[in-house]
Amino acid sequence: MGTVTSPGTSPGTGPGPSPAPAPGPKQARSRVTRRHLLDAAVSCLAEHGWAGSTVAVVAERAGVSRGAAQHHFPTREDLFTAAVEYVAEERSTALRELFQAGPADRAAVVEALVDMYTGTLFRAALQLWVAASNEEQLRPRVSELEARVGRETHRIAVELLGADESVPGVRETVQGLLDMGRGLGLANVLTDDTARRARVVAQWARILDAALG
Repeated sequence: MGTVTSPGTSPGTGPGPSPAPAPGPKQARSRVTRRHLLDAAVSCLAEHGWAGSTVAVVAERAGVSRGAAQHHFPTREDLFTAAVEYVAEERSTALRELFQAGPADRAAVVEALVDMYTGTLFRAALQLWVAASNEEQLRPRVSELEARVGRETHRIAVELLGADESVPGVRETVQGLLDMGRGLGLANVLTDDTARRARVVAQWARILDAALG
């Protein structure tokens, strides 16, 4: 007597894996709450600094209870490092999508890369760096986060600029651009540095054209 198999299976095999269940309303609400907390944390950090950004302040801004916030992020350090990482990932995705149609004008790429250091995320990250310089508990987490975000930003810059890092000096040139962008971001924290930044960006685009070919 032959082996009886279920429809859609082969002899000697069991039924295939069941499809993953669709997320239920509770899971969807949890994701929305988490995203609201992360967005609120970055805004609070950028506006009020580390000292003025507590879990309670963030929870109120996000429209959730403090208990709900601590359910997602048990400590203050968990909340703010996750927030900066989350928005950095969103920023990286947006930057890639901006130039997904193919090779772009190098000056436009340089401008977009520099702009990463002039918005709310950079201000929030700056506050986190300052706090980490004074708080031993926070420092290793922020150092690890900064290294990870820095590597990803460098990869994106190399990709968008069409840079060949096997050529001596190219890697350092790209890193110099990102370091320059960070410096321009710092200058912009205190005053509107738009006009000077535009001239510097134009000059760096010319430098990169000469260095990268």
